[in-house]
Order: sequence, then structure tokens, then C-alpha cells
Amino acid sequence: MDEQVKQFATWYGDGHDGSCPSADQWENILQRPSESEITLINFFKLREKADYAKTHSMDATPATSGQEAFKSYAAVSMPTMERVGGKFLFVGAFSGMFLGPDEDWDVIAIGSYPNLQALVDLYSDPDYRKAFAHRTAACERQKVLTGNSLI
Repeated sequence: MDEQVKQFATWYGDGHDGSCPSADQWENILQRPSESEITLINFFKLREKADYAKTHSMDATPATSGQEAFKSYAAVSMPTMERVGGKFLFVGAFSGMFLGPDEDWDVIAIGSYPNLQALVDLYSDPDYRKAFAHRTAACERQKVLTGNSLI
């Protein structure tokens, strides 16, 4: 396993519970062409009450809702993403399916990174890593699709 993949797994976990990328997913994204733009399409289902049991975060209070925890994550992740060169193309509430099987989500976020290094810089940032605990606590489930521009 690549050293960078090991480092991300140490920081974020092994991904077995779907709260972060698995080693195979890290390897897949880190093997992409370094200068290609990367787009991530995030789907989030928030918990009614945030669950900090797996995060060991000192910032949690028992009354924190999933939405409040997610806002704590966004307060750090959004400016950090922009600082490393990324940008959000869309962040908003999920309002339903137009095509395909029905799915139930709360939030959709589409982020774009100019290159692989910008994504690596985000996930390597100490403040982002700390804030990621709020994302983990907030989300009942999540999925993230990756893509590269064809046109």
C-alpha cells in the first residue's frame, strides 16, 4: 500500500463503515492523472442527532443535531476547499429524483478541484481533518461519486 494511502487511512479510518474512503478508493483517486480536474458529487443523509462516538471529538455536545454537526463541518471545509484551489459548483437540499430509482438524501454538494494536488491538500489540512469528525458524526450515510471532465 502506498505511503500516502496509509497516511490518509491513519487520519480518516479504513472506510469499512462508509464514513470515509477505503484504501482501495484512496488508491483509485490518487492514481488519477495529476493535472486533471476532479469533480466530487456528494450525497448526505443526516442523522437526527449527531453521533460522535466514533470520532473522539471534544467539540460535541449531546444535544447536537446532525444538521448542526454538518454546519460545523461546512464552516471549516468550505473555506479550506477554496484556499487549496477547489470550488463548490452546487450546495443545496436534495429535493427528489428526476431519473432512476428513488433515493433519500438531505444535502447534495458538488465540488471541483483543478488538479489532484488540490484534493490531496484539502484532505491533508489539519483543520479539515479535525472538522471531518463533525461530518462523520452528522451523517447517517453518504456517498461520493468522482468524475473527470470529458468536454
